[in-house]
Amino acid sequence: MKDNVAEEHLYLAFSHQYRDSIFPLHTSISLFLLSYCDCKLFKVFLVPTGEDVGDPCVTKNLAGDLDVHLISRCQLPVVVQSCSLPAVVVKDDKFCRAGLSVVLRHIIQKTFEADPSKKDVLALLGFKKTCLKACAEVSQWTRLCEISIPLAVERFLTGSPEHCQAIPPDILLFERKLGEPVRVHNDDKIRRQKLQQQKAGAKTGVPVLGEEATEELKPGEVHDHPPSSLELNVAFSKLLTQETPDAINREAPHIRRTKTSDLPLLDHVFAEGLYFTVADLVLLPCIHQFLVSSKKQGKNLVNLPLITSWYRRVQEVPGVKKAAGKCNMELLQLPELMTAPKEQLQDSASVPDELEEDNEDSHFTGGPRPTMTKLMENGIEAKFSPHPYPSWTLDWTSLPSAVSPGEGKMSRDRALRKQQQLNNLVAAVTKLAKPGDLIVDFCSGGGHVGIVLAYMMPSCQVILIENKELSLIRAKDRSDELGLNNIWFIQANLDYFIGTFNIGVALHACGVATDMVIEHCLRARAAFVISPCCYGFIQNIVKFKYPRSHQFKEILSYKEHMILCRFADQTAVQLPPERRLIGKQCMGLVDLDRAWAAEEHNYSVQIVSMEPESCSPKNNMFVGIPT
Repeated sequence: MKDNVAEEHLYLAFSHQYRDSIFPLHTSISLFLLSYCDCKLFKVFLVPTGEDVGDPCVTKNLAGDLDVHLISRCQLPVVVQSCSLPAVVVKDDKFCRAGLSVVLRHIIQKTFEADPSKKDVLALLGFKKTCLKACAEVSQWTRLCEISIPLAVERFLTGSPEHCQAIPPDILLFERKLGEPVRVHNDDKIRRQKLQQQKAGAKTGVPVLGEEATEELKPGEVHDHPPSSLELNVAFSKLLTQETPDAINREAPHIRRTKTSDLPLLDHVFAEGLYFTVADLVLLPCIHQFLVSSKKQGKNLVNLPLITSWYRRVQEVPGVKKAAGKCNMELLQLPELMTAPKEQLQDSASVPDELEEDNEDSHFTGGPRPTMTKLMENGIEAKFSPHPYPSWTLDWTSLPSAVSPGEGKMSRDRALRKQQQLNNLVAAVTKLAKPGDLIVDFCSGGGHVGIVLAYMMPSCQVILIENKELSLIRAKDRSDELGLNNIWFIQANLDYFIGTFNIGVALHACGVATDMVIEHCLRARAAFVISPCCYGFIQNIVKFKYPRSHQFKEILSYKEHMILCRFADQTAVQLPPERRLIGKQCMGLVDLDRAWAAEEHNYSVQIVSMEPESCSPKNNMFVGIPT
């Protein structure tokens, strides 16, 4: 165990208690993970969302060995007040982590750093440590675990009985995903082992948790019953730090010669596939509450055989029952369900279209000319305003080295181009900002924009928001070197930032992130200076549908708009000049659609090309001002 670990404060929202859980469910999930990890590195604060919440009500069902305190929203650190909870911050620091997935991943990492022997805790982050790392705004799986299922269960529990008869669509979607084939990084080897077992007629595996399997395994123990499937054997061998038996590792020659397409598919053991991850710990408190409520209402769970099997299987993971006991969660002992006929499942388990993945053809074929001609026939062409400050530049030679983007570990040529890009954004922000303004650098990366703004405008406050932890840590190190006291750092997905501000800025916000930044600025009635990037990654998501503006929607289909987006990425310097020109025009049309969408919210928006245009292939810049 490492000593001298800095004290961190974890802030959790509290609205009410219901049965054995604290709501919102994000709080129960966070407390459950702390108990599972046996982590006491954090001082925990509950932040009531209502009034007159007393200590007895709050602490009744908390994990008994946690240090928990009550605090009002107005007593939160300033940086935390701008975020949705849960949030964690080092005491007296300006670096905040917010949002369920970010906070849970941080708890796991800090637990392992404090005690490197807890490799099972680190394994919760999954292969390549990417479990729930993708933003919920663009990842359907993260959104389902982090947002959709917790909210669906909360609505299910608080709705009137007549509105609670149907299984929430998000629960049905989880059931469906548990039935999908599993893909893992070494699945070819495992699928060959499965084929070998099938050929041999072997019947091995960890029991699928019937009545005989009610006691939890301790680390190093195994069931007396043989495994019932290869997937279970692989999954629990990893949990119990055992090697797969040699007999399974050896493959017969005819198995090795089998084509990959002829190998059997792998079945789910846990939420993400074969291995137990933090996704299972996120979903367990939610599914538990849903099952308890369903049981009290006398619901038949025949339509959820995979979820009930998953629920029973998760209980057998070492440490889960102990953590549940600490949190006063009385886990149900469910019987193994017989799967209903497929026809019945299909009839009852329909998932609304809005919860499905976008099934529109993502392989858009054809060139952009027909679409551009169609727009031109309707009087729409790419429009670029004159650059308002074409020769404005910072005196980079007089600035401390920590201000320069070269400190962000990049080549000299790239650092020069980055300086030129920053000249454009800083010039525009400088003309808009007033003393006392709060400026938010969205998708800040290593802080190239935000640090320059904080240094050049000490009378303004600057917040950097970035999802990638290492990038934001580098930004904070540079800020600390400069001694800046007007800057804060938030590691979070954009949706978890709820603060008000005066100016939003983003340099090369990727794909739909540009539209998310614009949305934040519109909601706050803030001015914005944004340079988009990665047009080819634009696609319909839950929050946004394309085209964005009424004018474009009346003329272009989604597919036609996506063709523009794909060709807007064709601006690399190595491409032929004619190709780059078409790419630039497509960029201008995509951004014109965005500008017009903002103007529908009473904004004045200009699109300019950064100077010099050679500073980046993605050299468009918006300047938007509320009217």
